[in-house]
Amino acid sequence: MSETPLGTRAGSDTARVEEEALAAGNPDRGGALALLRSSTGRNLGLVVALVLLCVVGMITAGDRFSSTANAMTILRLAATIGVVSIGMTFVITGGGIDLSVGAILALASVWCTTLATQQMAEDTHWLLMALTAVLVGAGCGLVNGLIIAYGGVVPFIATLAMLVSARGLAEVMSDRKTQILRVDALREFFNAEVVGIPVIVIMFALVAAGGWVLLNRTTFGRRTVAVGGNPEAARLAGINVKRHTVYLYVLVGVCCGIAAIMLVARTTTGSSTHGGLWELDAIAAVVIGGTLLSGGRGTIVGTVLGVLIFTTLSNVFTLNNLTSSDQAVVKGLIIVVAVLLQQRLASRNHS
Repeated sequence: MSETPLGTRAGSDTARVEEEALAAGNPDRGGALALLRSSTGRNLGLVVALVLLCVVGMITAGDRFSSTANAMTILRLAATIGVVSIGMTFVITGGGIDLSVGAILALASVWCTTLATQQMAEDTHWLLMALTAVLVGAGCGLVNGLIIAYGGVVPFIATLAMLVSARGLAEVMSDRKTQILRVDALREFFNAEVVGIPVIVIMFALVAAGGWVLLNRTTFGRRTVAVGGNPEAARLAGINVKRHTVYLYVLVGVCCGIAAIMLVARTTTGSSTHGGLWELDAIAAVVIGGTLLSGGRGTIVGTVLGVLIFTTLSNVFTLNNLTSSDQAVVKGLIIVVAVLLQQRLASRNHS
C-alpha cells in the first residue's frame, strides 16, 4: 500500500493553514470572492458594465445617445435577439448548443409572409401569420431535437446541418427575393406603444419573465439544470433525458418563431437573409450573462443583461461611425474574457 510522503502531507497542511489564516485575517476578501461567484455578484457586475458603457456612449455621442428615441431604438433591437437568446439559454443550460437559430428565424419569416399565408391572414386574422411562424420554428426545433436525442448526432453537427437546410429552404421559397408585409393590422399591432413602451419590448419582457419562472420555479427548469450538469445522473434519477432534450430544442424553435414575427413587423419584410449570424450573437449574450457553456447552470437575468450590453455596444459603435468589423473584434474579445472568467471561477469553486 502506498503512503503519502510526510513532507508532501505537511506541505499541503501548511498551505491549507496559511490560506485559512489569510481568509480569517482578511474576511472582506472571502466575502468579495463569494459575492463574485454568486449569481447576484455576476449580475451586479453586468449592471456595472452596462452603466459604464452608457457613460462612454454619453461622453462620445452626447445627446444622440442619451435621447429617449435612441433608448427606444436600443430596446427594439434588443427585443428580437433577446427572445432568441432566452431560448438559447435553456439549450445551453441543458448541455446543448444551437447554431441554426438565425436560419430558423429566416425560414419562419419567409413562410409567414408568403402570398398564400398573408391572403389567409387578411381573410381571417393576422394571428394566423404569427401561428405559422411559431409552428415553423417549433417544427425545426423538433427535427433538431429528434436527431440529437434519438439519432445520437452531436448538437454542433445537427444544428449546423439545420442552419444550411433552413437557410436554403428559405431561399427556395422566396426565390431569394424580399417578401413585403401587406397585412397592416400585424404591423400596426407590433409597432404600437403602451404607455410609451413599444409592444415588441413588452413581448421581450414577457418572454424573459416566463423564461425565468420556467427555469427557476418549475420542475422543467430543475430537470434542465440536471440534464446539463450530469446527463447520466439525471437518467438514473428518473429523468427521460432524451425526451427532455427534444423539449429544449422545440422551446428554442418556438422562441425563433416569436422573434421572426417581431422582426417581420419591425422591418415589414420576410427574407432569407434575416437572422444572419444571430446564433453567434445569442450565444455571446448567453455566455456573457453567466450561463455555463458546458451546461448545468443558466441565468435568464444574466442573458437579458448580456443582450442589452451587446446591443448598447453596437449602438455606441454606430453612433461613433465605427465599422461592423470593429464591433465584431470587440465582441469576440468580450466572449473570450467571459469564458476565461467562467473557467477560473469554476476551477476555484472546484478546488
